[in-house]
Amino acid sequence: MEYLTIKELILASEGQLVTKSSEDILVNDIVIDSRKASKDNAFVAIVGENLDGHNFINLAINQGCKTIIKNKNNNVDIENKEINVIEVNDTEIALGDIAKFYKSKFDIPFIAVTGSVGKTTTRDMVHSTISAKYNSLKNVGNLNNQFGVPLTLFNLNKDHECAVIEMGMSGFNEIEYLANIVNPQIGIISNIGYSHVEHLGSREGIFKAKMEITTNFDENSLLIVNGDDDCLKTLKSKDLVYKLRTFGFDKDNDIYCESYEMDEESIKFVAIINDKKEEFFIPTVGKHNIYNAMAAILVGINLNMTIEEIKNGLKNFQCTKNRLDIIKKDNLTIIDSVYNAGIDSMIAALNILGRYENRRVAILGDMFEMGEFAEFGHRQVGKAAKGNVDILIAIGNDSEFIVKELKENNMNPDNLYHFKTKEEAIENLDKIIKENDTVLVKASRGMHLEKVVEYLNK
Repeated sequence: MEYLTIKELILASEGQLVTKSSEDILVNDIVIDSRKASKDNAFVAIVGENLDGHNFINLAINQGCKTIIKNKNNNVDIENKEINVIEVNDTEIALGDIAKFYKSKFDIPFIAVTGSVGKTTTRDMVHSTISAKYNSLKNVGNLNNQFGVPLTLFNLNKDHECAVIEMGMSGFNEIEYLANIVNPQIGIISNIGYSHVEHLGSREGIFKAKMEITTNFDENSLLIVNGDDDCLKTLKSKDLVYKLRTFGFDKDNDIYCESYEMDEESIKFVAIINDKKEEFFIPTVGKHNIYNAMAAILVGINLNMTIEEIKNGLKNFQCTKNRLDIIKKDNLTIIDSVYNAGIDSMIAALNILGRYENRRVAILGDMFEMGEFAEFGHRQVGKAAKGNVDILIAIGNDSEFIVKELKENNMNPDNLYHFKTKEEAIENLDKIIKENDTVLVKASRGMHLEKVVEYLNK
């Protein structure tokens, strides 16, 4: 972060300065974790589901913090009166407003990425691609919500030439809120799946929520979408106020993949761009990652990058941890994809597992937030597992439907296992896993199957 003055913080947050430090303070970071607070930081007291930041204000002050932003209706007794205290109506909204104000200081392209699955990988691929030419910022980890996006924007500095911002959501109006803060010039929607269908009711509802990324779009804005997706492809026939570019395997897209070759660690694919064949290399696996790469290619083209620069950027792509990390041991290959899961990402991971020649073991946990679609979703995974796995280990409640689907499709029941908990599964792994197996581990984040990966990788 460059800096913000106290006057700017008051202006951006529409707050009121109720006590003032005798020192002239320039704030060079905004934090919501009191443990990170220091003299040059502003601590914003966020009211969370489990913790209220107002209870940690004095801790932040004791660590040297000189600027506090708090809610007007909270009467916390602040022990030190020689600091800046700014009162606002809602600290969560104030955090977003300050981020929007700070972001407006930077006249650079902002690229927003969302989608049901693959948005983090798409973000990382876009960032890797454009970093071949531009100094680019991106979210770290999963900082993609109403707190994470503002905190990411505070990392902007004068050297940045681009920013790639992933936007997550679980309900309506959440991406709209983030879009109003970021105001991106380019939006990307990777696909429309079933993630968060419990809150949004249907894929149509999910589509509507994802389209909030176009909030504030005008004739100079660009939306990049997966043109093979049955929901997103409907945009091709609509009269839009903004520009639309599509990617996919179907030939009616602006760029499309003509052919590809995949080994255990990388992909080479040929894309048709302006009627010309171009070969690209990405150091990861899975057909779905070709889609992600094509989104990145379209961003690069829009930012006036040469095809060679784009190729170099994609070649240097590094996947975020726990998303199809391939761990090779002397006697075992582990495909670590435990970060999260939905129907589409489960199927994609199973298709990758299916390409291996050694015995293939899938350890699959529950997919969350499926609501009334829980049985349907897990049975779809079961259908995809048929032919791609030799051994299936299901963990959790809903994952039992994966097993049921495979039994009904005549898979040998001796090769099917179901455990209620990861602890129970771990106790039995040594009896099931054999030398030279290839093991896929995947589930929703809340299943914490990283413990399974840790056990296998011991």
